Amino acid sequence: MEYKYKEVNVNYSFYDNNSKLSLVYLHGWGQNIEMMMPIAKPFIKDYNVLIIDLPGFGKSSEPDHAWTLYDYSEMVHDLVEHLKLKNVVLIGHSFGGKISICYALDYKVNKLILLASPYRKSNKTESFKTKILKKLKKVPGLSLFEETAKKFFGSTDYKNASPVMRQILVDHINTDLSEQVKHIKASTLLIWGTNDMAASYEDAVLLEKLIPDCGLVTYEGCSHYAYLENLNQTINVINSFIGSDSK
Repeated sequence: MEYKYKEVNVNYSFYDNNSKLSLVYLHGWGQNIEMMMPIAKPFIKDYNVLIIDLPGFGKSSEPDHAWTLYDYSEMVHDLVEHLKLKNVVLIGHSFGGKISICYALDYKVNKLILLASPYRKSNKTESFKTKILKKLKKVPGLSLFEETAKKFFGSTDYKNASPVMRQILVDHINTDLSEQVKHIKASTLLIWGTNDMAASYEDAVLLEKLIPDCGLVTYEGCSHYAYLENLNQTINVINSFIGSDSK
């Protein structure tokens, strides 16, 4: 499906079950809908499920100017309003998680699930592409996701990205939300791997303390893709967190 937001064509998949609860999935930098489908598919029959190709990735077009994280958040909200979704649960990985934080600060959210979501300014020089693909190669059973990630990281890594996407990446890395997260009102769940090289586990421990109503699920020895490495556990944790009585 496609939605026109300002100058951007936004590609998305939507499964409408007339549910009281709507799950909205936002992927990480350089990724697309496919990378969120493993944790979305189990919920498609019971909830309203929206998965978005964030502008500049997948089948969505690039913005004609550099968007901030809050611009992305506004786009997501506009689509949520267009689809008339209520009781939104945001599930964001990495870059998508950081957008989810911005969304939860500006708009009403039922619950918030952050999967290895950076929120502080990063001073690391190694690219997201290099760090994540190194880890992904070592994860058994994730060869399909490695190829998908490699395809999209390859086209959006800083050196190969368009000037607009480069500026968006720079803004993303340099935006520090450490103070803002203290004002998140929604119940929040963090899922993080202890060997995450893109968003450190130490940041996760601190984030749990900064967000007023927050819990941390730790995956020992897992990487930036911890949510996929322990897929069945992730699905069970999400299901428990959102609550079966909300179907």
